[in-house]
Amino acid sequence: MTTITKKKLISEISRRRGLHPNEVRLVVQSFLDCMTEYLSEGDRLEFRDFGVFEVVKRKQKIGRNPKNAAVPIIIPARRAVKFTPGKKMKNLIESEKTHQGAAL
Repeated sequence: MTTITKKKLISEISRRRGLHPNEVRLVVQSFLDCMTEYLSEGDRLEFRDFGVFEVVKRKQKIGRNPKNAAVPIIIPARRAVKFTPGKKMKNLIESEKTHQGAAL
C-alpha cells in the first residue's frame, strides 16, 4: 500500500488523458477548492458510485490520557467531515480485502 499525493495523481491523470500537467493541476485544485468551500458551508457532496462527503456534529466527550488514566480530558464538541463510500467503491474495497486475505 502506498500514499498517492496530489502531485502523483495529477501526473497519472495527465499521462492517461494526454493532457498537460498544468491543465490537470488547475482542474484538480479547482475541484478541491470547491469541495472545501461547499463543505465549510455545511453542504453535502454526493458522487454516484464513489461516495458522499458531509459535515457532521461530533458531541463533546471525555477522553483519557494513557499515561494518567485517572485524569479525564474533555474533548469539545466539533464539526467534522464524514465520508461514506458508495456501493461500487464499497464492493471494490471488499473484493480487494478478500483477495488479500486469501494471499495471507
